[in-house]
Amino acid sequence: MSRRRSQPTSWIHRWSRPLIGAIALLGALNTGYITFNRLFGGETTCPTGGCEQVLTSDYAYIGTIPLSLFGLLAYLAVAAFALAPLLINPERNKQQRSQAESTTWLLLFVSTTAMMIFSGYLMYIMASKFIAVYGANGICYYCIASAIFATSLFVLTLVGRAWDDIGQLLVTGVIVAMVTLVGTLGVYAGVPNPGEPPSVSTPGEVGPPITTTSGESEIALAKHLKSIGAKMYSAYWCPHCHDQKQLFGRQAAQELPLVECDPAGRNSQTALCQEKSEQVTGYPTWEINGKFYNGTQSLEQLAEASGFTGSRNFRN
Repeated sequence: MSRRRSQPTSWIHRWSRPLIGAIALLGALNTGYITFNRLFGGETTCPTGGCEQVLTSDYAYIGTIPLSLFGLLAYLAVAAFALAPLLINPERNKQQRSQAESTTWLLLFVSTTAMMIFSGYLMYIMASKFIAVYGANGICYYCIASAIFATSLFVLTLVGRAWDDIGQLLVTGVIVAMVTLVGTLGVYAGVPNPGEPPSVSTPGEVGPPITTTSGESEIALAKHLKSIGAKMYSAYWCPHCHDQKQLFGRQAAQELPLVECDPAGRNSQTALCQEKSEQVTGYPTWEINGKFYNGTQSLEQLAEASGFTGSRNFRN
């Protein structure tokens, strides 16, 4: 009688969990670096301006929370799902090890499917709304790396074990993908396109869109100017006012303490401008700490005049 030989376990099944854990930890480092910079005011190093362009946009936040923080938590969860069962000794707790592997494989499939779908949507947004507007300056390399990590995790989860019921797995994947996509579309439903002013119901004219990108230093300077009560007297049609906003970049320009002086402009404050008519003889005019500065000012000049003590690593 011939003895039935068991089929050897393939190398991908033996090493899938360590590989998934390693890639998930790389993803955690990637998103952790972004999260640290977003929470503590650091500037994300990037070969082009695309990283900050994307990572400071409305798409990079859910409310006031950086999106990268959710990514960090997701990668850490995947790493835990992949590596935790390996800590159980199969010789002493065979049943417990088997149960842990079975449960975490399903969790790995659900989480990596959701991560891949969400990352795919963000890649579409980057291509259609950032690269299409800014070219190479709309590329976020950290975002691309995260999408690659998420896709790799899904593929390894899919081929990393011998799934018993492929049909049920497919149904689960479709449900998770649909829920993720619907939720994602809901979260980003009201986000304006980059380079365009937000859609608001307030009547009045606005100037042309700002096309430059802001760094952390520009955003910090704009917030500092607002916090000390500085004002930038301007008019929507003024080309020098637009030049001033271009120096700050799109994200920082939204933080500037603007005073619209033309009656036809949005949120016009004509009366205030008339009160300062002796000092405001042209646009833009800055009022900082009781002193007036006429014309477009460099960011260094504004930093000096306002006593800005933050980083002056200005891009423009």
